[in-house]
Amino acid sequence: MTPLPLLETLRFNMIEQQIRPWDVLDEQVLALLAQVRREEFVPPEHKALAFVDMMIPLRGTFDEALQLGQVMLEPKVEARLVQDVKLEGHEKVLEIGTGSGYVAALLAARAQRVISVEIEPELVRMARNNLHLAGVHNAEVREGDGSRGLAAEGPFDVILLSGSVAEVPEALLQQLKIGGRLAAIVGDEPVMRATFLTRTGESSFTTAQPWDTVAPRLLHFPAPSRFKF
Repeated sequence: MTPLPLLETLRFNMIEQQIRPWDVLDEQVLALLAQVRREEFVPPEHKALAFVDMMIPLRGTFDEALQLGQVMLEPKVEARLVQDVKLEGHEKVLEIGTGSGYVAALLAARAQRVISVEIEPELVRMARNNLHLAGVHNAEVREGDGSRGLAAEGPFDVILLSGSVAEVPEALLQQLKIGGRLAAIVGDEPVMRATFLTRTGESSFTTAQPWDTVAPRLLHFPAPSRFKF
């Protein structure tokens, strides 16, 4: 058997040693992770970290990037989010927090159209360039504050928040189609919950929180009051 090139060995090990053990078992998602080149979405100074089980800063120092939510999440978290929103190919997807564009590329491979909103102009340029170079034509990156969603383009089949929030704003829930799903990481450190909400009617939703993780905050999302009366 011919040995795999180094990058492909690292990619294979990421999938088999980090992602599959994290209950990412959908073979189509696993195949997608092998096809979309994560290293091409990582800033040049951090390419050596592309397959490591850690967050990767997109701008500035690691601490600065964490504070501003400008990181790539761990590969296993990205993969589990993409798997658990259960895309089937026909969906219109809203992503909030584009970052480098990697998750948008994964979503675009399994959806009809992706609109991704990013608040930081430098990351907008980075993500657009990365998606263009990767040949992804059904994902559009828009500069703006995603905390209110994108009502003019809704309703959406899927909304995915690529970062954490203290709570999911009602405005985003109202931009889901009936039957649509929203995925977010909700809560406060040290434990946050991956939260999947499905709209079952005009004012009804079901909620599942199947796993725990921690992720940096998305900017401008409201924090609930800690005072109780």
